[in-house]
Amino acid sequence: MNAKSLLAAERRTVRQDRAGVAKKSSVKNVLVVDVGGTSVKILASGQHERRSFPSGPTLTPKRMVSGVKKLAGGWMYDLVSIGYPGPVLRARPVAEPYNLGRGWVGFDFAAAFGRPVKVVNDAAMQALGSYKGGKMLFLGLGTGLGTAMIVEGIVEPMELGHLPYKKGTYEDYVGRVGLERHGKKKWRRHVADVVARLIAALEPDDTVIGGGNVGKLKALPPHSRAGDNANAFRGGFRLWGEDNARPHTGTSAPNPKFAHPVRQMRSRTSGSKGH
Repeated sequence: MNAKSLLAAERRTVRQDRAGVAKKSSVKNVLVVDVGGTSVKILASGQHERRSFPSGPTLTPKRMVSGVKKLAGGWMYDLVSIGYPGPVLRARPVAEPYNLGRGWVGFDFAAAFGRPVKVVNDAAMQALGSYKGGKMLFLGLGTGLGTAMIVEGIVEPMELGHLPYKKGTYEDYVGRVGLERHGKKKWRRHVADVVARLIAALEPDDTVIGGGNVGKLKALPPHSRAGDNANAFRGGFRLWGEDNARPHTGTSAPNPKFAHPVRQMRSRTSGSKGH
């Protein structure tokens, strides 16, 4: 190879190196905050394990932000996703959470974190992380019944748990109160019946049963698959058009299907996906 060819090859290498640096710098690291009634769990892009700290009735949004910042010390993040255990409208809580402190409605999360923030109902965030395509129904068995539908990448939080059922609502029978009142055997029958009714009414391509109590089912209802609370983190990454399905790899590759993943026309779910 002559001198001219060597010089050209060197220039190509420099251009490729610069392009690689520019591409790397354009990737945004996301911090996902999953706020629950008993704990706050966090995970950032490229990290190996989630971290958590207790929540409870004294947890205000200010204390939550302070605890997250302390716990995330050493992590680099540019964007924040928050899964909120209550109703959300246009990325803002519209009612105080049942099991936490006060002050969440009207709180400026972006100012508190000093970064762009997206807030979504926690059941919707877990639903987004469980999504594989088509029309998906998500049902979260926890304190209540968290529900969401996703159609072609657009997530719509719902309020199905408050619909009438027997002598109460769906939530009264398949939530924590129903489990404690009727016992595990009857609760499982109620879950199977409720899931069958909702599948028949909504005709989803895919049904995911998530939440903290899904493990108490002896068998999954027909035509459904089990979710995982860990999918809430994937949902948080997808809120920003990222898919950190394998956080241990240190990468978060953009997912084109989720360039604009969330349109919250309504978000009045009970926020009871389970923690």
